[in-house]
Amino acid sequence: MIRSMTGFAAVSREERGDRVQVTVKSVNHRFLDVALKVPAALASIEGRLKTLVQQRLTRGRVEVSVSVEYTTPPMREVVLDEALLDKVVQAFEAARARGLINGVLTPSDVLRIPQILDIRAKSAEPGAVGPSETMSSLIETVLAEAVDALVVMRETEGRFLRGDFDARLVTLASAVDQMEQLARDGQASLEVRLRERLASMPADLTGDPAALAQEVVRFAARSDIDEELVRMRGHLEHWRALADGPEPCGRKLDFLVQEMNREINTIGSKAEGGRATEVVIHAKAELERVREQVQNVE
Repeated sequence: MIRSMTGFAAVSREERGDRVQVTVKSVNHRFLDVALKVPAALASIEGRLKTLVQQRLTRGRVEVSVSVEYTTPPMREVVLDEALLDKVVQAFEAARARGLINGVLTPSDVLRIPQILDIRAKSAEPGAVGPSETMSSLIETVLAEAVDALVVMRETEGRFLRGDFDARLVTLASAVDQMEQLARDGQASLEVRLRERLASMPADLTGDPAALAQEVVRFAARSDIDEELVRMRGHLEHWRALADGPEPCGRKLDFLVQEMNREINTIGSKAEGGRATEVVIHAKAELERVREQVQNVE
């Protein structure tokens, strides 16, 4: 399957007065790199959220942003730091005994003491750390929907990439056919030229005719590219099989492009004739465009 690595999705949902919004965007990357941006209160479930993303995606730099909005007032509790208050009272009594102050410590005085009172959200469950299971479930549901939407966008873009690849593979296949015919023509022409030059040599330099004929055949065989053509066609078929398969195949396609480039280089160094060189250069240019596009495939 050819699926792009770039995409964007945003999903929000409100449930029981709580609203969760998730945005997911991805760009090209050699591997899968998931970056989460979540409120500090959700730190305890970051691992679960990252695992959820990793189960659906295989490559790309993926940035996930989660925001939570509580539309209903949370339960609160007031905590008095009695140990600190005892120390303040003791200090107050000592200062009054020395005549430094007079009067008594009033409630308004206590409220003005820093950190003596703490008003905070009350946990739904005693000892609970992080969001409740209900909130965690809601966040995971919204994240899963956002990742699904991202996958749909990446698959849609992947279909456009597939169309571009298919057109370029047709061009490469045609170039392979041309190289095969041109190589054979060039090989035959080379053999003819060699035989003509040998025939024009003085009789005392020609030596054994049978041995010379074998050398001509051996020299002409150096320009044989049948093996490279067979491997090149095999790579093209393998590409189509990967593109039609169910799994993301970006890394394998990248490897295939390297192998095809190696075969093209070998063909260029062995094929005879200026026309063959021209076709090889055209094929290398087309293959370079394929290589650039493959960097976008998951």
